[in-house]
Amino acid sequence: MRRPGSFVRWAALVPNDAAQLGPLATLPGVWVGNGLTLVSLPDAEHGKPFRVQLNETREVLTFTLIDGPIADRGSKQQDVFFRGLRYLQQIQDRQTTELLHLETGLLLHMPATSSPQRDACVARLATIPHGDAVLATGPYHTTLGPPRIAEANAIPSGHAVSAAYVEAFLRSARPKEIPAEAVVDPNVVLRAAIRGAQIVETTTLELSTSGDGGIVNVPFVTLNARPTTVAARMWIENIRTAPGRETLQLQYSQRVDLEFDGIVWPHVSVATLTKRAPPPRGDS
Repeated sequence: MRRPGSFVRWAALVPNDAAQLGPLATLPGVWVGNGLTLVSLPDAEHGKPFRVQLNETREVLTFTLIDGPIADRGSKQQDVFFRGLRYLQQIQDRQTTELLHLETGLLLHMPATSSPQRDACVARLATIPHGDAVLATGPYHTTLGPPRIAEANAIPSGHAVSAAYVEAFLRSARPKEIPAEAVVDPNVVLRAAIRGAQIVETTTLELSTSGDGGIVNVPFVTLNARPTTVAARMWIENIRTAPGRETLQLQYSQRVDLEFDGIVWPHVSVATLTKRAPPPRGDS
């Protein structure tokens, strides 16, 4: 029940919202699609140093506009005002429907500032039920044509990595529908998804915990399989489907480095999503 005097303002996009959202302006809504996730996990329960888990995924990613401008108060410069989105990410195994990942957070379009001297950027604040809190920031840019999706190296690294470890990693079981090369480079799935598509414009968001960001974990996670860095790229693609007709597609590739047994184990997740519903209505 609402307090007396409280009110609801449904969060619909208006021109001012779109301008202040910058590269995030087209995201509000419900996005659905497929991908895969690859992670090496410690396996003390079975007396093994690690096991590889590779899943085909089905994902629902919902973005909701935060109602009203956000103010950060300045002491070295004037206050700044900006807009952002709340999001809910739910990833399931495509065959079993088992929930693999749940994440809630905020995606913000931060304005340029003089103190500190920073260009406009995007920021992602994420919380994951394992006991992790993530702040990732980075630049964005828009270019004509399709994205250039480089390799996502999923091979473990570090001084303790042996040839036997790498061989065991490459022998990891995988669903038959996933190409063998995806074990080494999961981004092959993204490149295959846009092969032949007429992508006229791409907005790229680059988010990393390096530099201004960071990760905080509960003690168990820190001791047993510590996430040390998160780096993600999101591509918002404008696709021409017919003369005079265009649609939006969202692709992303994320790498989380996990450290255990003196080895860095990349956890790579990729997906290709399309918008299936208008922005949900939200209130503040």
